[in-house]
Amino acid sequence: MKAIIPVAGPGTRLRPHTYTQPKALIPVAGKPILGFIIDQLQEVGVTEFVFVLGYLGDKIRSYVEDKYPNLKAHYTIQEKREGLGHAIWTAKKIVGKDKEVLIVLGDTIIEVDLKAVVDAKYSSLGVKKVEDPWNFGVAEVGAEANVITKVIEKPKFPKSNLALVGVYMIKESPELFGALDALVANRADADTEIHLADAIQVMIDKGIRINSFKVDQWYDCGKVEILLETNATLLKKYNFAAQNLPKFDNTIIIQPVSIAKGARISNSIIGPNVTIGEDAEIKSSILNNSIIGDFARLNHVILKRSVIGSDAYIKGLSQSLNIGDNTEIDLSGE
Repeated sequence: MKAIIPVAGPGTRLRPHTYTQPKALIPVAGKPILGFIIDQLQEVGVTEFVFVLGYLGDKIRSYVEDKYPNLKAHYTIQEKREGLGHAIWTAKKIVGKDKEVLIVLGDTIIEVDLKAVVDAKYSSLGVKKVEDPWNFGVAEVGAEANVITKVIEKPKFPKSNLALVGVYMIKESPELFGALDALVANRADADTEIHLADAIQVMIDKGIRINSFKVDQWYDCGKVEILLETNATLLKKYNFAAQNLPKFDNTIIIQPVSIAKGARISNSIIGPNVTIGEDAEIKSSILNNSIIGDFARLNHVILKRSVIGSDAYIKGLSQSLNIGDNTEIDLSGE
């Protein structure tokens, strides 16, 4: 079975980090978001992956080829931001005549029995109740339990609070791509976005049964605060916390934390809920509830609820920060 993972978006809500790093490669609990998705899909029998690339797509490809050298991976390009439906449509030739395809957004980590979803008889969409459904694609369920009667992208006046979480198990992919073909051909102009929800609604209108399945937890890692919350939850819940750590000089470690290989830490207090990337250097600092990128250097800082990009340098600061890659800050006054 093939899976389509769209990772073409610029991740504007996570800037400045996404100026230099694709959103799907931002780390949580010691692993990029995309790594969690690939591992989860492999466990349920996905054998081929189609990555829809766009902004900083070369970094996505490099990550996949480096960390998953044996993965049967295909790549397609979405040149312009023309909507999720258009992103999926670009994978049509690669999917070919396969009847089944699993679509998972590249910034979404979920907790659900995905094997049951894959093995189910009917197509199904992951949903979760939210307080602000107008910000999401929304599914309406009819009288028959779990059967979806309507899907709509960001409705102004939603009739349901079941948000689409970004996981779509499609059992009739020819019909899906047929609907996308028509939407692409009939759009008003090249700037009109093609919504995946609209194509799914075409399928429903043709009498194709599409069920909903509720997810236990949904981590939409598109915002800094949710990214940090996801980092903390995964460190605690899935035992991703680092064990058998080396002894760091005059340093206290408060679990759970994830500390990558090559990290150098001295005279510091680290944790709880801290992820530190490869070859980062931490000196005389206090960190909690934060994510520190690869090769970052921190000296005499106190940070909480912060996300620090790769190769960043911070000296002499007690603050909550959200800075991107390749940044240098010196507030020590020296």
